[in-house]
Amino acid sequence: MKPRIIARIDVKNEYVIKGINLEGLRKIGNPIEIALKYYHAGIDEILFMDSVASLYDRNNLFGIIQQACREIFIPITIGGGIRSVADIEMALKSGADKVAINTQAIKNPDLIREASRIYGSQCIVASIEAKRKGNQWEAYIDNGRQETGVNVVEWVQKLQDLGAGEILLTSVDHEGMKKGFDLPLCRQVSEVTKVPLIVCGGAGTLDHFRSLCTDSHVDAIAVASALHYNMLTVAEIKASL
Repeated sequence: MKPRIIARIDVKNEYVIKGINLEGLRKIGNPIEIALKYYHAGIDEILFMDSVASLYDRNNLFGIIQQACREIFIPITIGGGIRSVADIEMALKSGADKVAINTQAIKNPDLIREASRIYGSQCIVASIEAKRKGNQWEAYIDNGRQETGVNVVEWVQKLQDLGAGEILLTSVDHEGMKKGFDLPLCRQVSEVTKVPLIVCGGAGTLDHFRSLCTDSHVDAIAVASALHYNMLTVAEIKASL
């Protein structure tokens, strides 16, 4: 099957932002307008990420999700600052279909187990921000700012055992660079992943998409810069796959 194409929309203070390696953030525009643009262009899903939620111990996107769901009728995932079952409940009541959890999954892995038991594994996306360390990759938290000492491949296996229904793998090293995906990382993770794998970080050309799908088994690809800066269209990406 062709991989799903997901528009990743990072939000800070009600503006869509984009950076390189999750840093140097630059304002792009209004999140609702941008989400609608991708929806009408035929995107398969939308991922809203609060880029500063982990710093301020809260997610500020619930109102944006409520607005988006009035006009957008494809799966929506919300991430950033999801710390408890109560946060997940609020996200779902706002209209989200899934929640992406990174920082709190590292700090409290039982949240993944409990949340998947209550809401179903299909609702729980385990988000991993990976940085290369030698010949391996380490999982980072707090929007790629804080190292954890956790091996990415081992963490993927544990997250699946805890009940995560999808894995969102972001290469911090390649994020925003538009020079291609981290193929060795994606290959290693795809070899141990038994649930749908979403890859994010590095898309810049159609060849990058084809190379990823040839090299690794991925179920979805999340795209930000290539869409935000009009380098590629949703139709072009889908046609190339």
